[in-house]
Amino acid sequence: MTMAAAFPEAAARPRHRIAAGRAALHALALAAGVAAAFPLAWMVLSSLKTPAETMRTPPVWLPAVPMLDAYAAVAEVIDVGRAFLNSLVIAGVTTAGILTTSLMAGYVFAKHRFPGRGALFAVMLATMFLPPIVTLIPLYRIVGALQLDASLAGVILPNLANAFGIFLMRQFIAGVPNELIEAARLDGASELRIVFRIVAPVVMPALAALALFAFVYHWNSYLWPLTVLQGDDRQYPIVLSLSRLLSYNRSALNTGLVMAGATLAVLPPLLLFALLQRFFVKTIVSTGLTG
Repeated sequence: MTMAAAFPEAAARPRHRIAAGRAALHALALAAGVAAAFPLAWMVLSSLKTPAETMRTPPVWLPAVPMLDAYAAVAEVIDVGRAFLNSLVIAGVTTAGILTTSLMAGYVFAKHRFPGRGALFAVMLATMFLPPIVTLIPLYRIVGALQLDASLAGVILPNLANAFGIFLMRQFIAGVPNELIEAARLDGASELRIVFRIVAPVVMPALAALALFAFVYHWNSYLWPLTVLQGDDRQYPIVLSLSRLLSYNRSALNTGLVMAGATLAVLPPLLLFALLQRFFVKTIVSTGLTG
């Protein structure tokens, strides 16, 4: 007779403890999710309230009748279409550049041997620890010397390569079998063809995660575009354009206006995350398994 059969109550205790532990973890995860989502939900709900509801104390959680007046007012204060187009150009082109340079440089660091490779990789990684404010003035002087200041090209050019992206792609490409690359070379494939037709599909989850990181970061970028564009409202991305709404936020009467603008600005990153979340999760899981 086994111990579990002889003492069924003792055997049941570990199962009860495991179930209680899982329930506690689920409750903790739910609480963390609610806490993280609360500011976003409050922003969206506030954009649908009337000015009287935004001023009420204690706060009104749900609008009695959802109103879209604040969104119409945002369109009157700023050129939403042009601001969105500027943001899409900046974030989209920058993300495409980061994906291309990170994939190619990561392939070289992972699969090629050359003198000084380790030192060069270490120096590149060291740049990740520099605060962006440290490189602001040198980059601005370079952009000015190229006569790209006050232009979207000046905002985009310094961000086309990214140390974190190169590091991420190098780590994933290192796991690509060398036999696969050698077979492609024997078939006469060029290095560029190997990178984009052989390696890229294998590391697609990592590329998708990097695209998400890069797009969200440069969509929300504020200081660098503000420095380069020098007050040219026509070239402002949506994040800079929203700063004009702050002058309307002298009281709670215009809180809905600011919340509506912020809601519009956050929609594209949320949509992109919804499209790429499965690749993002797959990349995180793969990193944990291979790390």
